[in-house]
Amino acid sequence: MHKIRLICGFVVGLVLIHASLLAQQESDDISAFHHQILTLDSHVDTPLRLGRSAFDIGILNDSRKGGGKMDFPRMKEGGLDAVFFAVFIGQGERDEASNLKAKEKALRIFDDIDLALNNYPEMASLALTAEDAERINKQGKLAIFIGVENGYPIGKDIGMVQTLYDRGARYITLSHSYNNDICDSSTDDEGPEHNGLSPFGVEVVQEMNRLGMMVDVSHISDSAFYEVVALSTQPVIASHSNARAICDHPRNLTDDMLLKLKEHGGVVQLCVLSSYVKNLPENPLRDSAFRALRERYNGFKNLDEEQMQKARQAWYALDEQYPAELASVADLVDHVDHIVELIGIDHVGIGTDFDGGGALSDCFDVTELENITRELLNRGYSKQDIQKIWSGNFLRVFTQVERGRES
Repeated sequence: MHKIRLICGFVVGLVLIHASLLAQQESDDISAFHHQILTLDSHVDTPLRLGRSAFDIGILNDSRKGGGKMDFPRMKEGGLDAVFFAVFIGQGERDEASNLKAKEKALRIFDDIDLALNNYPEMASLALTAEDAERINKQGKLAIFIGVENGYPIGKDIGMVQTLYDRGARYITLSHSYNNDICDSSTDDEGPEHNGLSPFGVEVVQEMNRLGMMVDVSHISDSAFYEVVALSTQPVIASHSNARAICDHPRNLTDDMLLKLKEHGGVVQLCVLSSYVKNLPENPLRDSAFRALRERYNGFKNLDEEQMQKARQAWYALDEQYPAELASVADLVDHVDHIVELIGIDHVGIGTDFDGGGALSDCFDVTELENITRELLNRGYSKQDIQKIWSGNFLRVFTQVERGRES
C-alpha cells in the first residue's frame, strides 16, 4: 500500500510539473507573440514630464515611485513599438494674451520632445507618416508620433493648424475638459456654448482634412461629434475613449456614435483610465480631497508653470494618500467585446492615456501591456484580430487621412 501511495504521489507530481511547464510555455509563447507584432498606443501624456529635471525618459524609472507610466526602456520591456506623445494644454481664458501663452507653451512641449529624441537617437525617432511606425521599428528603435490634445493653442488663428502640423503633430483633439473656440466639450459644467462646432471649428476641421491631419473626437460633446463626422471628408479617430454602454461616462462613445464612427471608417482607441473603463464604487474621502484641490487651483485653469507644478505635486500626493480602486484588463476587454460585436473588429484599438491618469490593476504602466494581449487571446481573438487592435486599424485610418491630403 505504501508503495502504491509513493507511485501515485510520484505520478501526481509529474502531472503537476508537466502542467506547470505547459503553462510556462504558453506564457512564453504569448510574450513572444506580443513582442513580435507591431504595437501602437495612440495617446499618452508623458511629454508633461519631459520639462522636469527629475525625469529622464532615456532611463528606467519606477512607476510606483513617481516615475510615471512610460519611458524608452520600459517601452522596450513592455513591447510597445510606437506611441503618440500628446502635446497637452489645459484650457484657460480665451483672450488674445491667454491664447498666445497657450501657443507658446505648446511649442515648448514640442521642443521638449525634440530634445528627448535628440538625447537618445539610438533609442527612438520622430515618426511623421503611418509607414514610419514599421520602418523605425525595423531599425530597432521606438517610433514617436505627436498629437495635440486640446485645440486651445490654435486660438482663433487658422494658420496655427499648419504650424502644429509642420512641428510634427498628426492629430488634434479638438477640445479637452472645457469648451473652447473650436467646439463644446463633453464635460464642461457650463453646458454647451456652440451646440457642437463653432463656425471657426468648421474651418479647423476643413483645414485638418486639407493637411492630411487626423481629427480626434475624444473629449468633445456628442453634438460636436456628430457635426465632425458629417463634415469631415476623412475618417476620424477617438484617440482615448471607451464604450458608454459598458461605462456610463460622457467622455465615452454611445452605441449610436460607434455606429457612425464605423459608417465613416473611423476607429476608437480604448483608454485604461479606470473611471472610463468601469463604474467604480464611490470613494468619499478621495472625491472630497480632489474636489478641494480643484477648487484651490481654479479647476486647473489659467495656471502659470509654477502653479501647475504645485498642483501636479499635490495631485500625486493625494493619489498616494487616497489610492483609487482600479479596473482590470478584463474590464477593458469587455469594451473590446462590446465594440467588436456592435461594429466589427476593424474599428477598435488602444490609446492608454498613460501619464494622464491611465492605469489598471494589472496594467499599471507600459511594462504590463502584454496582459491586454493575453486577455484577448484567452477570449478567442485570433492573432490577426489582435494585430488589427494593436495597430492595424489605427494605421489604416492614418494612411487614408494622409492620402486625402491636398497637394
